[in-house]
Order: sequence, then C-alpha cells, then structure tokens
Amino acid sequence: MRIWFCWTAVSACLALSAASPALTKEAVKQPHRLVVQVDQNDPAVMNLALNNVTNVIEYYRAKGEEVDIDVVTYGPGLNMLRADTSPVQDRLKRLKDMAFPSKVQLSACGNTKEGMEKKEGHPIEIMSEAVVVPSGVVRLMELQEKGWSYLRP
Repeated sequence: MRIWFCWTAVSACLALSAASPALTKEAVKQPHRLVVQVDQNDPAVMNLALNNVTNVIEYYRAKGEEVDIDVVTYGPGLNMLRADTSPVQDRLKRLKDMAFPSKVQLSACGNTKEGMEKKEGHPIEIMSEAVVVPSGVVRLMELQEKGWSYLRP
C-alpha cells in the first residue's frame, strides 16, 4: 500500500508539472547569489576575495548563467573601499565592468565609516563604485536570511 501511495504522489506531481509550465525545472531554478565578507586590512585577503569573485563570475559565465555578488566590507576591511587607502582600487574598478551581465555590489559599512571619521577627525571618501550600507554585519545577516551563499576568504 505504501508503494501505491508513493506512485500516486509521483503521478500527481508529474501531472501537475506537465499541466503547469511555471513548475518546470528552469522556472524553479534558484538564482546564483554570493555575499563575500572582508573584515581585514590585508591586501592578501582582499586579493583572495577578488580572486574568488572573479572565479565565480567566470564559472557561471562559461555556463551561460548570471550571478549576483555583494562584497561586504566592515571594520579594518573597509580600507578595501576607501578612495585614499585601497590597495586594490584599480582591480575593483575593472571588476564591475568585467562582471557584466552578472552584478557585483561593493558594500561599505556605514558604522565603520563613521567610527573611522571620528577617530581620524575628517570625512572619509569611499570609492564611487561602492555603496555605503548602514551596517556591514547586518547586510551580511540579511542577505544570508534571503538565501545568499556566504564566503569569508
């Protein structure tokens, strides 16, 4: 009897799938989304993160698929997106153009930026390619809650 119920459920699913094009394999495919954390002022870590991002973009490009990536910086890692201190500034500028049609967002923690400005006594300029978010940690958390994959190089 269990087998009959299983086959009934399978038959019902197959019939529903055939009747509803919205349930095809392509329609239920999840988007590729990756959030990358950078919280260290270390050029090696920054370059490793960018190597990972580049490899992911190239992997999905070869498959004819897109990927959304958000590189979230906070704490000492905010130096990655500072216009005056970023050791990877040129690479970041090229990355956004190279990624198309995939999307790369560079997120700078607003809390960290405010703390650095207070400590240094002057405004801090963030690269024009970046977006200031209220909190880097909250950004990481909320993207993961929405199903984004997480990477900390």
